[in-house]
Amino acid sequence: MNVQLPTGRELFEPKRPGSQDIAWCPGCGNFGIRNILISALAELGLKPNQVAIISGIGQAAKMPHYINVNGYHTLHGRAIPIATGVKASNPELTVIAEGGDGDMYAEGGNHLLHAIRRNPDITVLIHDNQVYGLTKGQASPTTMKGMKTPTQPWGVFEEPFNPLALAIALDASFVARTFMGYFKESVEIIKKAIQHKGLTIVDILHPCVSFNKVNTYAWYREHTYWMDDHDPYDREAAFRRALESDPLPLGIFYIHEKPTFEEQVPAYKKDKTPLWKREPKPELVKKFFEGKKL
Repeated sequence: MNVQLPTGRELFEPKRPGSQDIAWCPGCGNFGIRNILISALAELGLKPNQVAIISGIGQAAKMPHYINVNGYHTLHGRAIPIATGVKASNPELTVIAEGGDGDMYAEGGNHLLHAIRRNPDITVLIHDNQVYGLTKGQASPTTMKGMKTPTQPWGVFEEPFNPLALAIALDASFVARTFMGYFKESVEIIKKAIQHKGLTIVDILHPCVSFNKVNTYAWYREHTYWMDDHDPYDREAAFRRALESDPLPLGIFYIHEKPTFEEQVPAYKKDKTPLWKREPKPELVKKFFEGKKL
């Protein structure tokens, strides 16, 4: 793929001493997503100290180790609540929660539901390869019916989880899907997601070359299409598009601009100073535990 990469990318390349090896299989789609994310951050003119990536557990969740930004590698499925707390304590940061389809939709599914309710100003990037890549290819919530895996040798019979339909049904602030094989288009979608004020969910389709022999690079190109005539402010139309399964639509499905979690937190009603910059006030803590009016 001949792609002109933006200047400024070098800022986001890891500068740790020692080995710089990336523990992904050769050909893994995570490499492409890393390039896409770095390009999006560079094109937005962001600096490493202005960005925080919070991840759970899994191959996708290794991302904070491979990009030179603030990072926190947390528990399985717990990236979103940690990211919400980081953004609440420092609203000036660009905060990204990152994980795979298992990490975000299974172990982290409950957190995703309530993040949609709260609408923190964070970007949630889901690496959706339709298997658990770290633990050798078990079926994930998005695995297609009939696919045989190490733990479903007879074939998966559960209905695959539809994250986009769920997010739109819950009135999420921004919902999109892309395939990492489309570099420029994916960069633009992630840029728009980061710039959007509110919770943004981007489902990023990508192959697992080691454990998923069905959903390959070629498969995604043959079974996806771009929504050129779609109005993302039409919720009903967005929901109908989200129900399409073959081919899978790509693009921005739904946008609903509404107040963010940080804007409604009482701590910011009178004072916009980020929490991390404020001086501690022990007298207020004492009043709180004594049940007195603050």
